[in-house]
Amino acid sequence: MRSSGKRKGDKMNLSNHKSDFVHVNGIRLHYLDWGGSGPTLLFLTGMGSSAYIFSKFAPCFTDKFRVLALTRRGQGDSDYPETGYDADTLIEDIRLFMDALSIEKASLAGHSLAGVELTHFAATYPTRIEKLIYLDALDDRRSLQAIQEQSPLRGIEIKTEASAPRTFEEYIADIKRDLPYFAEIWSDIWEQEFFHNVKVNEDGVFVDKMPASIEKMMVDNLIKGYVPKKVEAKIPTLIFYALGIPTLQRGYTEEQKASYGQYFRSVREPVLRSVISEFQNRFQHAKIVELPDGHHYCFMAQEDLVYEEMRKFLLE
Repeated sequence: MRSSGKRKGDKMNLSNHKSDFVHVNGIRLHYLDWGGSGPTLLFLTGMGSSAYIFSKFAPCFTDKFRVLALTRRGQGDSDYPETGYDADTLIEDIRLFMDALSIEKASLAGHSLAGVELTHFAATYPTRIEKLIYLDALDDRRSLQAIQEQSPLRGIEIKTEASAPRTFEEYIADIKRDLPYFAEIWSDIWEQEFFHNVKVNEDGVFVDKMPASIEKMMVDNLIKGYVPKKVEAKIPTLIFYALGIPTLQRGYTEEQKASYGQYFRSVREPVLRSVISEFQNRFQHAKIVELPDGHHYCFMAQEDLVYEEMRKFLLE
């Protein structure tokens, strides 16, 4: 049973935080602060997510830690500058954020794309980190990118119903309809999360805040082109790998889905396991937790398991 005030089955309180901004590195960054006492635990988001994605999970740790989550530049309620979507700049954003809040040292827990920031920060500022937690957060995706062309779905265009949502409710309905990957783990958190990642354009239509140009810079700099920086310090590290086959977006035929499943098992999973092995070679002291049927958003879909493993690790 969990030791904090949050319990499975409790009615979610998604407003038990302080929402604020810091001005660092020439921009304004948004963050959430759930309070708590003890060492600092800072959550970092995946690409396209905001600090609100941790609204249920993060407060579970406030009995032993001061808990915060940071929204990186180009996402959520943070600023959207035209530059700065490289590893060096992004970790400076984090360091200056910590300085602004007088945080000398923190444990960093990062989801997805944040794996790059965790490794790069640890290699550059090892004395500012207590522990590292990778939440299905690969820091080297080059080999996985290299096999993308082998995907049987490559080049297949999915036709979706034309839509121009003029209310937030219509926008959410489109997400649930077209993206079962999100719909299958839907909760109030997602509505809160998407609310902070959309805007109304000049035509009165709800669209993503993040422009394609920023997404491309992140992909080019942090996924296709990032070579992990060597971490010399032996920092306690925990990494979760989700090995479940992702639910494909609406529109693929049953034959195409079956073909992708075969590709995932015979091509992608072996490469992923080689990535895991390579990571273990770089972080030989790391604890690895594999989630055989895990969802990429493991801290939501496999919340209890991830929570228990994280809590044990953080309190060791």
